[in-house]
This record gives sequence, structure tokens and C-alpha cells, in this order.
Amino acid sequence: MSVKMIGVKELVKKIIQGERLYILDVRTKKSFDDWKVEGKNVEVINLPSSELLEVIDTVMEKVPKGEKLYVICAKGKSSLMAAEKIVQKGYDNIYSIEGGMRAWSEHLEPIKVGDLNNGGALYQFVRIGKGCLSYLIISDGKGALVDTNRMTDTYEEFLTNHSIELTHVFDTHLHADHISGGRRIANKLGAAYYLPPKDAGEVLFEFNPINDGDEITVGNSKVKAVYSPGHTIGSTSFIIDNAYLLTGDILFVDSIGRPDLAGKAEDWVGDLRNTLYGTYKGLADDLVVLPAHYMGINEMNQDGSISERLGVLYKENHGLNIQDESEFRRAVTDKLPPQPNSYEEIRQLNMGKLKRQEVEQSEMEIGPNRCAIR
Repeated sequence: MSVKMIGVKELVKKIIQGERLYILDVRTKKSFDDWKVEGKNVEVINLPSSELLEVIDTVMEKVPKGEKLYVICAKGKSSLMAAEKIVQKGYDNIYSIEGGMRAWSEHLEPIKVGDLNNGGALYQFVRIGKGCLSYLIISDGKGALVDTNRMTDTYEEFLTNHSIELTHVFDTHLHADHISGGRRIANKLGAAYYLPPKDAGEVLFEFNPINDGDEITVGNSKVKAVYSPGHTIGSTSFIIDNAYLLTGDILFVDSIGRPDLAGKAEDWVGDLRNTLYGTYKGLADDLVVLPAHYMGINEMNQDGSISERLGVLYKENHGLNIQDESEFRRAVTDKLPPQPNSYEEIRQLNMGKLKRQEVEQSEMEIGPNRCAIR
């Protein structure tokens, strides 16, 4: 018997397919409580590696006979050592997850969410370990990325494999919870990079401004900008082919955006309400909402995508059903979740004011999504 290895790509596919999984997380309780692997049929046991040796039999009693046990840690080393200890005790079907939670945080899974005009398609890239969602619009051999993550190799590989020329890259706003890869991939592949100008007052690089009502053609598809402030002062949504609404961090499937990541909660809560209860209310109910983040695995569709029709959200999303303005203001500003890790540094980096090595950037992004208000 020996320890087997599994990569996060295979693990993610198992979770999306709804397989029953048993995971042993050997990080500290504090790290585990802050952020862990989640799935609809995933059971996670937390026991720090330093405490494992004396209680291996007790741990294995929680795993049904014949089932596999997947061991995870921060970066993949401690999980391998822990898995080896379990195997040495005579247990089989023990796997160590390569790269640990860092690899879990950085994996992007492309999922097709729908068709566009004249044979085009829209893909959602699910960053399951971070709750980030980015998008690729494909039409007539041309492509446009929206809210690109830092791990641009995944997008480049997808573009190459599908013979797509990247022509446009959009950010819905200046991100504070993750490092944007939009400008980098646009520069590398010769695409035009767009950013809402009201979020770009301090940026130190050139960009194309995207304003309310602007329409951009990508192949045979239309991308229409809808100014939708509230999460940031420049937040801008995009309607694709009058069928899909990319909401950035303004509206999520099970929550709404927070207005405080630039220290402007009291100032921007009114903008947030106007967007949610005014601008979006005037849009078609059958638009499919595609946000830039999701909060929990319960929001995931059967195919692993995150989406819902706008009309359904106006019936079911609590953040869209607080009629009293004072109550809405309290709900938004009084119960804000913890700030994302390194959020101010990430904002500065996304403005072009800071430079960090790849390892440092990875550390800055560690942790869960915290862009939404429950």
C-alpha cells in the first residue's frame, strides 16, 4: 500500500459531479474555520497533523469502509506526511491533494453557461476555492474576457485550444478581493483593455474607458455597458446579446454586494440601493444573472455553474426585498463581514501602484470570498 496523489482539477470535477467525498484537513483549527473545501456531498474532518498519529484509528472510523480519504493541508507537504502515517497504520485508498489549499484557491474550471447569437457561446470560469467567477464571450472566432483572474495561463490555454482571438478584456470594477489578470493578458495578446473611468482615477496605466450605454461588438455579439454603482463608485454591469447580465460584485445569486471595500460604505449604500431597486428593476426579468462571485456551494447549479434569472432573484434574494430604505441601509452597513485578506494591497496592485512577485500575490489572495453581504 502507498499514498496516492490527486490534483485539484480532478477533485473539482468530483465535487461538481456530486460524488460523495471524505476529506481530512490537517491544518490548524483557526485556518480551517476561516476557509475550507466545500461541496454538496463533501464531508470534511479537521485534525491538525501534529495531533493525528495518536488518533488515526478514530479518524478512520468516520470514513465508511471502502471509501477513499483525501488529505489536504496548506501547500501539499503536510498532507503527504499525514497520508503516509495513515497508510503505515494499514489503511488503503488514502490520497494526498497536490498543492493543498493554495492549489485549491487557484484552480479555474471552465463551464459553458449558454449560447450566443449566430453560434457564439458564453463560458463561466469557476474559481471554486475562492468563489470568483470570470467569463469568456466567444463569437465568430473572437473572444472577450470579463473579470479575469490572476491565473491567466488557464484562459490562454482555452483560447488556443478553441482557436479564439482575444480582442477585448473588461473589468466590471476595480477589484479589491482578488488580483486582476485583465490588463496583463490584454497586453500579452494584443486585446483592448476596458475599465470604468470612475474606478480609475488613481490607476497608473492606460486603459479604455467603458461608460453607461456603450456598446462593444465582439464577433457577432453585442456587449452593452450598464452603469451600476454601489460596490464601487464605478461598478459597471454588462448585458450580452440581451440575454445575460454580468453583474460584477453588485448582485449575487444569494446575496448582494458590499459597499465598503474602499472605506465608502455610508457614501455608497445609496448608490447600491438605486442600482438594485432602480436600474436593475427596469431590466428584463428573463435576463440570466451571472455574478463575479458566489458565497456558498448551495448556489451552484447541477453543472457547476452559478446563475439565476433576474426575475427569480427579485422573488427570492432577501437583499432585493427590503422595501424600507432605512432598514436597507442598516442591513448593508451594520452587518458587514470581515474584510478580504490584503484587500488594500490588492487594490493598490490593481491600480498599478504596487508590484509583487508571484508567490507574494498567491499569499495575498489566500482565503474565502468576502465581497457579499448575507
